Amino acid sequence: MARTSVRIPSLLALSAVGLALVTGCGGDTASPSGASAPAAGATASEAASEGKEKPAVVVTTTWEGAFAKAAGAEDVTVIVPQSVHHAPDYDPKPSDLTAVAQADFVLYAPFEPYAEKIKEAAGSSAKLVEVNLDNDPDKVKAEVDKLAALFGTADAATRWKKTFDTEYGKLDKDVRAAWPDGRSPVVVTQLFTVWAAKLAGVSPAGTYGPEPVTPAQLAELSAKKPALVLDNAHMSTGTVLPDSGAEQVKIVNYPGEDLDLLAVYRDAAAGIKKAMGGS
Repeated sequence: MARTSVRIPSLLALSAVGLALVTGCGGDTASPSGASAPAAGATASEAASEGKEKPAVVVTTTWEGAFAKAAGAEDVTVIVPQSVHHAPDYDPKPSDLTAVAQADFVLYAPFEPYAEKIKEAAGSSAKLVEVNLDNDPDKVKAEVDKLAALFGTADAATRWKKTFDTEYGKLDKDVRAAWPDGRSPVVVTQLFTVWAAKLAGVSPAGTYGPEPVTPAQLAELSAKKPALVLDNAHMSTGTVLPDSGAEQVKIVNYPGEDLDLLAVYRDAAAGIKKAMGGS
């Protein structure tokens, strides 16, 4: 399956036409070999200030890609296809590794099994950047700031964070308004979906994973009498608490091919509301 290559339209251009959110990507596609790197000796910040094309960024998955886009990257190539349900299972192809070697920045997560291959394939001019993949809003904004500093796109990142805070606040308020009888529901979450409970304004009564739930954990979590189980769609082992009566919600961490990180929060909020009986 071919890698995904995305040319992201300028955030300034999006602002000019009055879009409220940074969504989707342009219709053009490009490979890293077609991108213009900063002039020799120039930093990403200098290149940006001179009005030159932003550096070519290669990312392992759409998750890193969404962080890069939020930080202001305009030329992003994704290695692992979004259709791969469990990204760590992907085995990079030679063409993927060639793309890495042609990049200015290569973003990866340390837990990805192919991280060593990615690092070995990176050319001498590529800067390797380890990304902390967590959709907790504070951690997301910290990573966006870190990447923007590398890309020289601080202004774009600031605009995205403002949009993010506005959208997140609306979603949080919307989900809280759907609490049954106005009371916070009891929630159990998978370790990597705690951020979704936070979005719902709830402190988890318990967590599980990433390993399968043991009989002892099953008894302990069931005793909490949870109304909701927020499961990780990418690492699901099926029904977590059978016979508990809890509604299980699939929480997706990875954005789609449009690299819209905000869509992840919108989908999580909609799923949680529906499970609580909201529309």
